Amino acid sequence: MFARLPSTRKAVAYIFTLMSFVWLAACEPVGPANDNNGRRIDPNATVQVALLVPGGSGDGTDSLLASNLENAARLAISDLNGVSIDLRVYNTGADPVVAASVASQAVNDGAKIILGPLFGEAANAVGIAVANRNVNVLAFSNNTSIAGGNVFVLGATFQNTANRLVQYSGRQGISRYAVIHGDDVAGEAGRYAITTAVRNNGGQVSSIESYPLSQQDIFNSARRISASTKSGGADAVFLTAGVNADLPILATALRDTGIDPAETQYIGLTRWSAAPQALALPGLQGGLFTLPDQNMKNLFESRYTAAYGDAPHPLSGLAYDGIAAIGALVAAGNTNALTKLALTSPQGFQGTAGIFRLLPNGQNQRGLAVATVRDGGVVVLEPAPRSFGGAGS
Repeated sequence: MFARLPSTRKAVAYIFTLMSFVWLAACEPVGPANDNNGRRIDPNATVQVALLVPGGSGDGTDSLLASNLENAARLAISDLNGVSIDLRVYNTGADPVVAASVASQAVNDGAKIILGPLFGEAANAVGIAVANRNVNVLAFSNNTSIAGGNVFVLGATFQNTANRLVQYSGRQGISRYAVIHGDDVAGEAGRYAITTAVRNNGGQVSSIESYPLSQQDIFNSARRISASTKSGGADAVFLTAGVNADLPILATALRDTGIDPAETQYIGLTRWSAAPQALALPGLQGGLFTLPDQNMKNLFESRYTAAYGDAPHPLSGLAYDGIAAIGALVAAGNTNALTKLALTSPQGFQGTAGIFRLLPNGQNQRGLAVATVRDGGVVVLEPAPRSFGGAGS
């Protein structure tokens, strides 16, 4: 059902709909640097894949997510044509030590590649545990600090979103960006992604301002931030704020202190449509943010619900994507299908959120649509690309 691009086989979809990031302390990715690292396989035989899920922690939320990830992976397997996958599921809880031990056991059991785990520290521990055993890891994390070597992250990243929005806004004549971020780990990570994207795409960072994460502190900081934005001559304000947290307060405060959305472009790093009630705010009208391919998202949700009776967890599509990529590569009949070189094919894959590809640095790139807020609703300005190399790639 999923295919390596540009195959015409039908694809289904979903994405990490909430760009709410759980950032852990930076980890040191460990793994072979050789582009051909990874277990060799017999593409005509059953390929064993280890799925590491956060079950066993005693937390009901982790158990639900573990079940959804396994369901999505098995749904993906059922959609493969001519490929046999032996999926073996291992519980890691949220403990990096347990995750590392489980990963080693999975390789002992015959796993040729590892899909998961979810949490960044656990994924980093897994990568270290199996690096010297020539096994690649497709983690569900979005923490880019763990990416590299034998570890790839499948989760949606700030860097990917920032690049898409800077490239789009640059084509609209925007070149000077004021970066405004929350004073916490996620805000700092977002700031870094935005400034990197601006500089890599030929833009200028006119100012960088932060604010403490409380309502009163945001209001107290707004006048300073607005003054800095104006004095820097910014064409746009690029915000890391989350729509379910600081964004409504910040957008209102900036507008009230003189940053008019009709004159200065507001751009958001997070998924503004995740809280529909916020779309009525005057400060968000005309603002830019990204969306996954909505057709693909809806297809995946429908298929999952039909198969299991409930709507999928927002992260479950990552398990489908991982199996889909593995299956597409194995179907090509190459013994090196699970090596780094194969996994990072520039053509990429069709995924539950649209197209995606794994990058040699362990991060990922996903095709995203650019949307705006208009009259309290969402309007897509530029659809998600269907292949890499064009707009939004």
